[in-house]
Amino acid sequence: MRKGKNVKLIIATIKPFKLEEVREALTSAGVRGMMVSEIKGFGSQSGHTEIYRGAEYAVNFVPKVKLEIVVQDSMADQVVNTIATTAKTDKIGDGKIFVLDVESALRVRTGETNDDAL
Repeated sequence: MRKGKNVKLIIATIKPFKLEEVREALTSAGVRGMMVSEIKGFGSQSGHTEIYRGAEYAVNFVPKVKLEIVVQDSMADQVVNTIATTAKTDKIGDGKIFVLDVESALRVRTGETNDDAL
């Protein structure tokens, strides 16, 4: 199942209100699909406190959106740059981007593999 070109998995966590803007930018850059999950997490900001009905509560996890995008190796840098510039607010919690090698990909309907499966 190794025929075809190499593909990369890009995992990005971003602020939820940036999702539509990032999606539009990625579509314009040629990304043909992505998976989106609502997640909670923390990084450098390690949670914060909020006041609700007069009581202070610790918020240990911050809402985020996780994008999972599989692209041809040649597109990976462009996709990372597009996400980074579009999701950036210059405030803590803008997110993280990880790029991993994908060993194989398969389109279930047709049996196409790797970059042909995208």
